[in-house]
Amino acid sequence: MINSKITAIGHHVPALAVTNNDLAQFIDTSDEWIHSRTGIRQRYIAKTETCHDLAAEAGKKALSIAGIDPMDLDMIIVATFTGDYATPSVSCLVQKELGADRAMCFDVNAACSGFVYALDVADQFIRTGKHQKILVIGSEKLSQVLDWDDRGTCVLFGDGAGAAVLEPTDEQGIIDTINYAIGKDYSCLAAGNMINKTPYYEGSTDHALRMNGQEVFQFACTKVPEVIREMTDKHGLTPEDIDLYVLHQANCRIITKIAKRLKLDVNRFYMNMEKYGNTSAASVPIAMSELAQQGQLEGKKVLIAGFGAGLTYGASLIQF
Repeated sequence: MINSKITAIGHHVPALAVTNNDLAQFIDTSDEWIHSRTGIRQRYIAKTETCHDLAAEAGKKALSIAGIDPMDLDMIIVATFTGDYATPSVSCLVQKELGADRAMCFDVNAACSGFVYALDVADQFIRTGKHQKILVIGSEKLSQVLDWDDRGTCVLFGDGAGAAVLEPTDEQGIIDTINYAIGKDYSCLAAGNMINKTPYYEGSTDHALRMNGQEVFQFACTKVPEVIREMTDKHGLTPEDIDLYVLHQANCRIITKIAKRLKLDVNRFYMNMEKYGNTSAASVPIAMSELAQQGQLEGKKVLIAGFGAGLTYGASLIQF
């Protein structure tokens, strides 16, 4: 039986680190207000880098670690909702930057669940035997979709990218992935398209990200524990059997609440939002890349989970 395995992970963030105190220079906020509510101290903001620049740099790092020539890639999937163009896809632009001329390319838009969704798609292509080497990237340039006068949202997000290489294995690797969506609740977290004015259009031209924080909090704290329990039950495990949890890095309070509902020590849940803020589809692979660099993934049974706009949520169980 063919399974897929993550053989390398890399990440990349812009050069500019923006602290909470930096934001307080032009927004009515403070480091204490932001950190006490979110766990965030700073975030990285792209000044000149595009979404595909970030994605390509993360991809280059993952390919270098895996020792794979870009021309050997069969597929590139980029999870994002902040692409540089409506078309072409970010993945096509990454292909150009990498020189991966043989790779099939497409994007996945599942917001903060995007990397988990994209990983699931790539896993299926490898399990069928159709493709051998797939690059999965989560990349976001959230700074371009924020309302920088809305202190409730603009302080939360950052830019960045994380990438993983998937290859076939006869070992466990990616054991299973479960993904869901609740489209009827989309309006509590949404960002509009840039719309050209026409003589006929009568709808809203507001394209900035808007969020009902309380609704999103309740959604995440309810649905993520549910999908984690579904995953562990399905495979004859308990939440305690998982060595490490890597959840979407939205808010330390959300992760702490999820740990409490699962009756687990919060120290099993990796958190790095203090440095990066919420990077949407990039948050899980950035966290995994850091863990890989620290040597904390090898031999571990890891559960990753995403939750975000759509509403979407999901989890993947991985044996490293």
